[in-house]
Amino acid sequence: MNDKFERLIERAEALIQRIESVLPQPLTAPADWNASIAWRYRRRSSGHGTLEPVRHVAQMSLDALKEIEVQKEKIERNTRQFVEGKPANNVLLTGARGTGKSSLVRACLHAFADQGLRLIEVDKADLTDLPDIVEVVSGRPEKFIVFSDDLSFDEGEPGYKALKSILDGSVAASTPNVLIYATSNRRHLLPEYMKENLTYTHTEDGEVHPGEVIEEKISLSERFGLWVSFYPFSQAEYLTIVGQWLSSFGLDAKAIEAARPEALVWALERGSRSGRVAYQFARDYAGRGQAA
Repeated sequence: MNDKFERLIERAEALIQRIESVLPQPLTAPADWNASIAWRYRRRSSGHGTLEPVRHVAQMSLDALKEIEVQKEKIERNTRQFVEGKPANNVLLTGARGTGKSSLVRACLHAFADQGLRLIEVDKADLTDLPDIVEVVSGRPEKFIVFSDDLSFDEGEPGYKALKSILDGSVAASTPNVLIYATSNRRHLLPEYMKENLTYTHTEDGEVHPGEVIEEKISLSERFGLWVSFYPFSQAEYLTIVGQWLSSFGLDAKAIEAARPEALVWALERGSRSGRVAYQFARDYAGRGQAA
């Protein structure tokens, strides 16, 4: 009888262990914070959230980023203040695609990594877990940028409310070693429709007041203390960036000058003169030259 009872207990314990293994677990700190300067938050299908080290962080220097000097100065200054323990703002980088928004964040990471700056990349679908992430890193000596790239929301997405709450100064986000940097092609992070303009009201003297729908859409982006806008490049700026990338691939000034007509055709075919298009052209052109 006792043997049967003991076997029943063992089976029950084994069952409990199996159930616990598939239940969502609290986010725990990585075993080795020195494994990388950048981390990626991932939520598994089981519901477990983990911080995974990025083994190969894309190299990018501030000097390599051309034609965005004003934007670069603002982001570098804010990041330096943060690393030095001075007051600094959460940052929203918005504007034309391919103009260096995410590259600038990566460049700042490399510039200040030796001073303790670290980056945690979080997809918008996982922003509801921001309080857990902040809680895990709050006691660390490093400074953490929580980075969400290409951020935008559709109506009713849960990450919108979560991010809004964090930026508004909830208790979970009050730690001084965490800032949020986000990039977006939308200034207000939400789709905007023509019909919403009808919600504006006017006073007798012509003063305009946005309606509740507009106010709600503006309210999230306003919670970022620093807005940095990026604009499409002119032809001259585009060619400067092409030259920078071709130089990094080992081409001399004569070869860079010879590549200009092809660079313009490449941009025309892509319908864009962005930094990303310039980089893609430079890789193709340099690669063709090496293959020859």
